[in-house]
Formats: sequence, C-alpha cells, structure tokens
Amino acid sequence: MTRAIQMDTAGSRPKAGTQTLLDQAALLCHERGVRLTEMRRLVLDLVLAADRPLGAYDLLEQLRVSRGKPVAPPTVYRALDFLMEQGLIHKIERLSAFVGCRHMLESGYVCHGHDHVHAAQFLICSQCGRVTELDDPHILKALVEVTRARGFTVRQSTIEAEGVCAACA
Repeated sequence: MTRAIQMDTAGSRPKAGTQTLLDQAALLCHERGVRLTEMRRLVLDLVLAADRPLGAYDLLEQLRVSRGKPVAPPTVYRALDFLMEQGLIHKIERLSAFVGCRHMLESGYVCHGHDHVHAAQFLICSQCGRVTELDDPHILKALVEVTRARGFTVRQSTIEAEGVCAACA
C-alpha cells in the first residue's frame, strides 16, 4: 500500500503536530543514545514546520530572525548532517533543500542494524514546488531485488521524481 505524505506549499502545518513530531524525534534520539541538542531541535522544528523544503540559507535566515542574532553556517550544516544521519530529515538533492522524514516520525519506526533499508521517494512538482513523500514498499522491493541480482546491497535510497502534480496539470 502506498502512503503519501504531502508538504503543501499553500499553507503551514499546525504547531501542535510539529510538537508531537519533535517529541518523537527526541525519544528516538534518546533510544539511540545520541543527543538532540537545542540547535538540532530548532533546525528540526523549522524543517518540520515549513510549508516547503528549506535550504540551508533559508534556515540560517529563520534562525537569525527567531534568535535575534546570526548563527554560523557550520553550526546549521552540522545540525543538518546529524538530522540526516538519524533519518529525521531528507535532503532533496534536486532542490538542495531539506524536508522532515514524516514517515519515520509519524510511524515511530526505529531502524535497527543493517537489514533495514531507509528509503525515501519524493514527487516534486516543477510548477508549484509541492513535494510529496511516498511510502511505497513496492518501489523499495523492486529496487532491492534488482540490486541484489547484481550483488549489490542497498543501505539507503532516495528517489526523486520531477513532474507536474494533479493541481497544476
């Protein structure tokens, strides 16, 4: 069954939903023995609350405004690296921007060991910028089967498909 999670560019998500996801992220980090520092949490909060994928400079500007002082770029990049390593956010390479991994945070699924492939599938509308994260096990299964047949083991996968969404078609 395919599950789609939309990051709609037309409006922002409610703060209460973001808070629940932040609490889930803190729990996941605690279970893994890693720290969700204040800066990491702030960056994750901005990414989750955004109505579109955010670039690093978008995050720097939002942090400057919210904190009333500039934040050094390496600080934000380190936070983004940590959040990606933990599977809490994804980088949309095509856009050089970041989105929350709502699939993992909403399901509470924790990846253990190397038997689980962390997969992300995104549909990106080239007209309105809407990004839809898919959770389709059939796509992952097909990828794993094809790569195993070639002696390759997939550990992480991100698929980005660009096109036109139904609203823009």
